[in-house]
Amino acid sequence: MIPRVESSNEGNKILPTLSLSLWFCSSSYYYFYHFNVFKREMNALMWRWSLAGLILLSILANGMMDFDEMEFLNDLNETKVFQKESESGAANVLMVGLTLVQAAAAKGAVCLDGSVPGYHLHRGCGTGANNWIIQLQGGAWCDSIEDCQNRKRSSYGSSTLMEKELAFIGILSNKTAENPDFYNWNKIKVRYCDGASFSGDSENKAAQLQFRGKRVFLAVMEDLMAKGMCQAEQVLLNGCSSGGLSSILRCDDFKSLFPPTTNVKCMSDAGFFLDAVDISGDHSLRRMYSGVVKTQGLQNTLPRTCTSHLDPTSCFFPQNIIDQVKTPLFIINSAFDSWQIENSIAPPSADPSGSWHNCSSSFRCNASQEQFLEGFKMSMLNAVKTFLMSSKNGVFINSRWAHCQAERQDTWFPGNSQAGGDKGIAVAVGDWYFERAKN
Repeated sequence: MIPRVESSNEGNKILPTLSLSLWFCSSSYYYFYHFNVFKREMNALMWRWSLAGLILLSILANGMMDFDEMEFLNDLNETKVFQKESESGAANVLMVGLTLVQAAAAKGAVCLDGSVPGYHLHRGCGTGANNWIIQLQGGAWCDSIEDCQNRKRSSYGSSTLMEKELAFIGILSNKTAENPDFYNWNKIKVRYCDGASFSGDSENKAAQLQFRGKRVFLAVMEDLMAKGMCQAEQVLLNGCSSGGLSSILRCDDFKSLFPPTTNVKCMSDAGFFLDAVDISGDHSLRRMYSGVVKTQGLQNTLPRTCTSHLDPTSCFFPQNIIDQVKTPLFIINSAFDSWQIENSIAPPSADPSGSWHNCSSSFRCNASQEQFLEGFKMSMLNAVKTFLMSSKNGVFINSRWAHCQAERQDTWFPGNSQAGGDKGIAVAVGDWYFERAKN
């Protein structure tokens, strides 16, 4: 394929691109950069990016696909449509019923309180009938026995307290106008009830706690296989926040469930948590992760490719494991991730005076705070350099103050997109998944 050359309309440098490229846009400026010059030019270009700019590293696309297949409601598995306002203000939000995996109890695949796990399934149709998208729910972690005991008294630790229906929007939407590439796929949301990103396999009998997240993941997948996923042609495992971390940790396990003929890929949304230094010079998130690892005994279940040379807590951080993931993986994250700023960079424990409150809670930052966050952004970009050396992988990092962008309609696929302009994260993910390249 002959490399395509793109340039802005303001006389900026014309830079050649191949299929693995760096795409970042600021206002009306679009630059395409070949990855081989990424390392050499990154520092020089970094300071030219505005906070409103987007940084997209992925396989480039031909553009939007057109669908003239009729949408219709599939009533299988208690799926319903209600007249309800979603985050984006759209009516007719798809509400999907909860399915409990009763057979999981015999396998010891249970939530923190010992109840069976659950998921929400909306059946695919038409050309998507044999394609599956599985989303692992997020919801932080529990890092002590007391914390996990409190958690088991919520929907994040017990299926007896889970909502009976959840709204499917963003990447789980069943509308072509909101989710053009995956709208008619089988869509599943797996409920999160173990507190350790589907990674534990132990128990604390004295505290009456079950740490069986890894078993829960496998039991739910087995149940879905029996419902037709074993015949899937294309599958995408994804998750948001702690669920995004889960999709990285469980990615190769997921791939191993399918024959080589199935196109299996994974995506992490807002799950790229950095082992960052907070404003006090401490490592707040590392301290939390250390508690999660020790409480649930994750040293026995985290990737051995990592624990063979790093401590278990380090192996709960995506930056230390993504390079060893064999299955194609796409990372979506904000360089100014709102959760990480508030809980890892400037948590209350590191900011007793509250001087960072406006910045961490609403992104109203002064000059010195902005400079600190620029350093965080640089750390995130540096952490994915080696990962992107493999053409099977992709990354979309933008500069929004946001968290979990594939689950929001306004960030996943904005309805006000203009032809030839930025159409949101959905296009980037679709381009990567289907390996659409510009000719």
